[in-house]
Amino acid sequence: MGTNSVISLDAMSGDLGAEVVVRAAKMSLDRHVNLELILVGDEVELTSLVTRIVGDQPRLGIRHSSEVVGMSEAPTDALRKKKDSSMRVAIDLVREGLAEACVSAGNTGALMATAKFVLRMLPGIDRPAIIVELPAIGGTVHMLDLGANTVSSAKQLFQFAVMGSIIASDIRDIDRPRVALLNIGVEDTKGPDPVRAAASLLNQSGLNYVGFIEGNEIFSGKADVVVTDGFTGNVALKTMEGTTGLISHYVNRAFTQNIFSKLQAILAAPVLKDLRGSMDPRDYNGASLVGLNGIVIKSHGGADSYAFTHAIETALVELTKHVPRQIGNLLKQEAT
Repeated sequence: MGTNSVISLDAMSGDLGAEVVVRAAKMSLDRHVNLELILVGDEVELTSLVTRIVGDQPRLGIRHSSEVVGMSEAPTDALRKKKDSSMRVAIDLVREGLAEACVSAGNTGALMATAKFVLRMLPGIDRPAIIVELPAIGGTVHMLDLGANTVSSAKQLFQFAVMGSIIASDIRDIDRPRVALLNIGVEDTKGPDPVRAAASLLNQSGLNYVGFIEGNEIFSGKADVVVTDGFTGNVALKTMEGTTGLISHYVNRAFTQNIFSKLQAILAAPVLKDLRGSMDPRDYNGASLVGLNGIVIKSHGGADSYAFTHAIETALVELTKHVPRQIGNLLKQEAT
């Protein structure tokens, strides 16, 4: 791979088609002169798109695959029946050492199952987790798990905390990220047994554990990493998305009720534009599947080119900082 960083891109699995990925690849290559990208998918279609959108670019390669994993396909079917899918081949390139990270906008369950099967788990990690970066007061917050595991033991929650701490440290250059456990109260006696047992493990660790945090404080800026099981995390994430949509609906309705409210909307336009910009979900696209013996980034299925570029940026940071190796080293340190 030489001195360049190499990332494989599953070009076929997203909702909006391969053109989105090709345009994102062009933007990323224009931004990073030491980056190489490998588009994985139908060679004829990708060659045509590259010729039209990118032109001659020696740092952009194409690897043919003959199958695509559908969004509604069962993970087991994708794993067993589609070994030449764009998703599988993109992950295989990481295992073979031909790429250092993989980005896919495909079926989350299939991506997790395939990545776990192909790359295996890091030593000391029981299960992978999904972590995302979200806007928060004064910066951002990383939250995990967001759906990979519906039930998690105290040991697994502790492992999530270790992985989240590494990710937050690398992505946001935080020296000692503040780690909190999501709970129904801040008192030591509250919450299910695994959460209280995980708190005990974290109190004895070298991590910067700051205690329990409730759902209404996720975005408060009190923690850099919020840890929970995948069921709770996924419900919380979907609730956040729904709440954002509800607020947007009410704001739009308020500013379009009559001629006076429309005039107010014109006056408030700069403020509203700044608000939309600070909460643009495209700037937070790219969930990491952490705990694997390799780097896999999940882009939103409906991501446009700008959003997909952010997922590539996340992959680039993680491979530059050697995130899997750091997680393994910190686990060994905590075990001693």
